[in-house]
Amino acid sequence: MKLNFFKSAFTLAEVPEARQHIRHWSKGFTLAEVLITLAIIGIVAALTIPTLVQNFQSRAWDTASEVFQKKLEESLKVMNVQGTLAGYTTTEAFVDELSKHIKITKICKNDDLMSCFEDKVYWGTGDIEPSEVEMQKIKNAKDFGQEEWDTEVIGAQFANGTSGLIAYNPDCRQDPYSNQVTGTSCLAILYDTSAYRNPNTSGKDLRSINVLKLGNECAIELEGLCFSTAFIPDKPMTMAECNAEKEKLGIEYCCFGHEEGFGGDGCDDYDYWGAAVRQCGGVNNMPTLAQLEILGKYLYKDDNFKFLNTIVEDMYESGLTEEEMIEYSNSLMGKSYIWDEERVAALGITPIVGDGMSVFAIFSREYGRYGSINVQGAIFTNNFILGSSPSDLAPNTNNLPRDFNTDHAICVY
Repeated sequence: MKLNFFKSAFTLAEVPEARQHIRHWSKGFTLAEVLITLAIIGIVAALTIPTLVQNFQSRAWDTASEVFQKKLEESLKVMNVQGTLAGYTTTEAFVDELSKHIKITKICKNDDLMSCFEDKVYWGTGDIEPSEVEMQKIKNAKDFGQEEWDTEVIGAQFANGTSGLIAYNPDCRQDPYSNQVTGTSCLAILYDTSAYRNPNTSGKDLRSINVLKLGNECAIELEGLCFSTAFIPDKPMTMAECNAEKEKLGIEYCCFGHEEGFGGDGCDDYDYWGAAVRQCGGVNNMPTLAQLEILGKYLYKDDNFKFLNTIVEDMYESGLTEEEMIEYSNSLMGKSYIWDEERVAALGITPIVGDGMSVFAIFSREYGRYGSINVQGAIFTNNFILGSSPSDLAPNTNNLPRDFNTDHAICVY
């Protein structure tokens, strides 16, 4: 007699041995093995799932932003063709016309903006860490860094779920016969691709067009001037970018290079000054040397502070004789300015330490268009008279790669 197991034949004599094999095959994992396996799976999941979710969310924000901007630009182009892009004196009139070309479900007047937008967002530009901004204080184009527009901010909620705050540029230009007019220069808009949902943070769900700052972003306010937090541009402006943007930014000419001259071999694509101008929203938002001197008085807690070149100019303008100038110069020898470390740090400045002293440079409006890396602004040192031109006091940066930048930028509003 034979028994059939899984289509395999066994004799009666073989049955005990078969049972033994079956018992061996059916042996499971121990509880310890199961727990260890689950723990490993949990650790791997804890390490990878947040990154995967974050990457997915970032792509979703980027996609939503690209789609919204594309639809907005298409609407503005249609308005240009129809001759309805320019000529408004208020943002409200402009948004009313815009709503005919892109689906807007709700428009909020200037005194009711929070019915269309989150009351708190986190905003930062460049390498500046986003900080909380109370949106109730945002009322006009000036709060977007557009000092010349003098128009109010209007809120809007779009059919795709995006919410935005808009300011109109009254100097907007249209040309119905040109397909090159995108219309984006006609407005400044801060928009949130996730509406009221978190994180409401710039660079994530919060995006913008032509928003140079948000509200009062002053790191320091001195003599009616708003000095922003210092930053180092993360990448330079190329010659091609400069030529394309110089008119909008107020840059006189595009050349950053050595003393060979303006143009030809003297120019290159490593223009960090131009990148700073772009991030500040134009040349007029770059500090002059006179404004940096005001800042210097604050940083050094010395109302008598002056740049070295200012001291020299004052001597020549004062009508001093040569002997008197020499005597005055000798009286300055060894004069020290020691900056306040807390104030320097509060500005977001990281000095370079070398040759027994600390030093940092800030781009200025005047000293920005040509020369080596360390002649583009005011040089600040912690234990000597300050200079605003090439100086042996500063650590040698001439041998650094041309795509390397050590200079800080500060915007002034």
